Amino acid sequence: YPLSILMKAQIREILIISTPHDLPHFENLLGDGKKLGCEFSYAAQEVPYGLAQAFVIGEEFIGDDKVALILGDNIFYGHELNVLIKEAMEDPKKATVFGYPVKDPQRYGVIEFNKQGEVLSIEEKPDNPISNKAVGGLYFYPNDVIEISKKVKRSQRGEFEITSINQVYLEKKNLQVKVLGRGFAWLDTGTHESLLEAGQFVHTLEKRQGLKVACLEEIAFNNKWISNKELLKQTEELSQTEYGQYLICLLYTSPSPRD
Repeated sequence: YPLSILMKAQIREILIISTPHDLPHFENLLGDGKKLGCEFSYAAQEVPYGLAQAFVIGEEFIGDDKVALILGDNIFYGHELNVLIKEAMEDPKKATVFGYPVKDPQRYGVIEFNKQGEVLSIEEKPDNPISNKAVGGLYFYPNDVIEISKKVKRSQRGEFEITSINQVYLEKKNLQVKVLGRGFAWLDTGTHESLLEAGQFVHTLEKRQGLKVACLEEIAFNNKWISNKELLKQTEELSQTEYGQYLICLLYTSPSPRD
């Protein structure tokens, strides 16, 4: 699912970071991304030292560009989500994170607002949360996040926290928080129960609407990154499945052929 968010944001160059054990499985599943009109690269995080380390691991991949980071176990859903993402990408000097009200904020980075709605602080997994607004696992940063991440010190939990990076941008007054309210869903599938809930959520949407959630081939096709012929070729091995039939229907419902 995280790939679909990045692809909808028109991001085609994607670095997938995982453990040395799991990384080959992702590479075998996704390949180099060319069949989706993308370019997938892979890097291992040898020891789970926290999210902030991603920018050090990916320094060469990022180069001089602005960068987005999304967690592999996070699901975001909402009609206007694409608009918010595009807004986050437009300002090359601003960092953007997304806030969402949750009933268990102690599991997340928690945002403190003043009466004017301005961000005062972000605290990582507090015992006594000052609000119920948690930072979701989707972040947009200027290129200087690489150097900032190199200066982050390990927390009491022994990790390089993404909250430490967000605090730097907050102190520089270069952090904007977009709060996802009613009409949006953010699901963190980091527990067995939440993974089951996410599956039920997606199943209900797809069954009701007849549309696939996070269909990578559909996104690539709608972005005009792959042609009719390329999409048709990808349906050959899947033609006897519901998913394959869904992709074939895209060819017949497309407003204009793209050869």
